Amino acid sequence: MADWYELHPQNPQKRLLAQIAVRVRQGAVIAYPTDSCYALGCHLDDKDAAARLRKIRDFDKHHQFTLVCRDLSEIATYARVDNQQFRLLKTLTPGPYTFVLQATKELPRRVAHERRKTIGIRIPEHVIAQQLLETLGEPLISCTLQFPGEQEPVSDPSDWREQLDRSVDVVIEGGSCGTEPTTVLDLSEGEVTVMREGKGDVSRISL
Repeated sequence: MADWYELHPQNPQKRLLAQIAVRVRQGAVIAYPTDSCYALGCHLDDKDAAARLRKIRDFDKHHQFTLVCRDLSEIATYARVDNQQFRLLKTLTPGPYTFVLQATKELPRRVAHERRKTIGIRIPEHVIAQQLLETLGEPLISCTLQFPGEQEPVSDPSDWREQLDRSVDVVIEGGSCGTEPTTVLDLSEGEVTVMREGKGDVSRISL
């Protein structure tokens, strides 16, 4: 049975954020709101929790997770970013974009793509997600909250209470987020390639 926390979408309660951060450090798998749809998350260094994310989503071992970060300086620890890429990231973050970049050695090998050695990175523009990351003080391993066989991601966790109670340890309720996923941009080969067009406006990108 999951613990449910109802947080104010514009002014989330710091006391509750602190409690959730402790749970993440202890190995909890969480469901939390973002600027695209709800997501699953866990601690970067928790191998068992990451395995649970794969099980919930029915991912194979080759699936690439996303690293959800507070800011651009945190991205630079885990991914290689040149000057041109940095300018693009600065323009588009925070926002509903995921950037595929070459991973650094600081990123655990099990998190990076097995063959390409890449990682998906994003900085969400959602108050709860931002303040949770700030309270935690480090990134989350993450993926879209979408149950196997379903056509769309979760927009409102209350509609999926039974499934979430069976799957995760903590649910953060922050209102409906919609169901459109992030726009995914592959920057790992130098050029900008749109891998998936989603909520992020591609007209803002110089291809």
